[in-house]
Amino acid sequence: MPSTTKTWPAFVASLACVFALASCKSQPAEEKAAPPAEPVAQKIAVPPAPGKFPELKIPADNPQTPEKIALGQQLFFDARLSVDGSRSCYSCHQNEHGNGGETPTAIGALDKPLTRHSPVIWNTAYFEAFYWDGRADSLEAQAKGAWGGGNMGVGADNLAKKAAEIGKIKGYKKQFKKVFPEEGATPDTIAKAISAYERTLICDDTAYDRYAGGDETALTDEQKAGWTVFMGKGQCAVCHAPPLFSSAMGVPGGLYYNVGIGTAGKPEAEVDVGRAKVSGNEADWAAFKIPSLRNVAKSAPYFHDGSVATLSEAVKIMATGGIDNKNKTALLADRGLREEELASLVAFLGALDCGGKLEQPDLPK
Repeated sequence: MPSTTKTWPAFVASLACVFALASCKSQPAEEKAAPPAEPVAQKIAVPPAPGKFPELKIPADNPQTPEKIALGQQLFFDARLSVDGSRSCYSCHQNEHGNGGETPTAIGALDKPLTRHSPVIWNTAYFEAFYWDGRADSLEAQAKGAWGGGNMGVGADNLAKKAAEIGKIKGYKKQFKKVFPEEGATPDTIAKAISAYERTLICDDTAYDRYAGGDETALTDEQKAGWTVFMGKGQCAVCHAPPLFSSAMGVPGGLYYNVGIGTAGKPEAEVDVGRAKVSGNEADWAAFKIPSLRNVAKSAPYFHDGSVATLSEAVKIMATGGIDNKNKTALLADRGLREEELASLVAFLGALDCGGKLEQPDLPK
């Protein structure tokens, strides 16, 4: 792996370790003299907040154009792409639910229950592997996978037929002729248009971003305390490096860890093995991609199976070392956070709320 893919996450992880050590050293030893009679106010050393996003990679065979993005936005919201006209891409990524899934696991076409939770897709273009298990290596591949799979229910073998149906709609026919004059409406061009739109879904307007830009008032005192815990004692930045808040972003192939979700009380044969199904590596058993924490306060329930209902509960699980199982990552440990520190972490995560929303366009007729 080129070193450039690790530079920023590694820097933030090392910074987190520095703050953790500083926190440990600040605690007085029992044998030291008693504190002075006059109380001394303790000022929390708030860590710096990285704010600059890395450059977004655009595939050479799918350049961004305004016309392609507009077409992709329409297709993203159009339920006519699904096998029964019931589901669009937006059905699993609605504004009301932080643009993640409403239900613990997604509901596909024909009301078919699926096996995993719909993740938030703000900044999803910064990933280099898609789905919770990373089985798609591009947004375009993910779009075709969801369209042909259970989400939209068309079937991989029927995508060309469905694309032809879409291409016959008068409004779409005109647009495809302009955007893809040689190919027209095909599974590949539909996936390219949707992906072009998804690459515009950038969340960089949170309270955290304003704070990182120099606005000291953008975070409350409790959120600043939570940010300090996040970077220091909590060691959260190891897996959720700012400013994107997923260390898997920008890493070819992604990063996957077993934190124990979905393993408790289940026979091994019933556990979702996650990345291991893709890699064939036993070390990836029940490991899943690190999600971004942006918009996390708005996007309950949590984790790949949607099994945790509240953010407070999710934070506590992670801060206390996850759920023990045969393959739990060594990165997790009980950080010994006090209740007020856990509460400040939850408050800080609210500073990652995204200000924008997905806008539904008029659909072609």
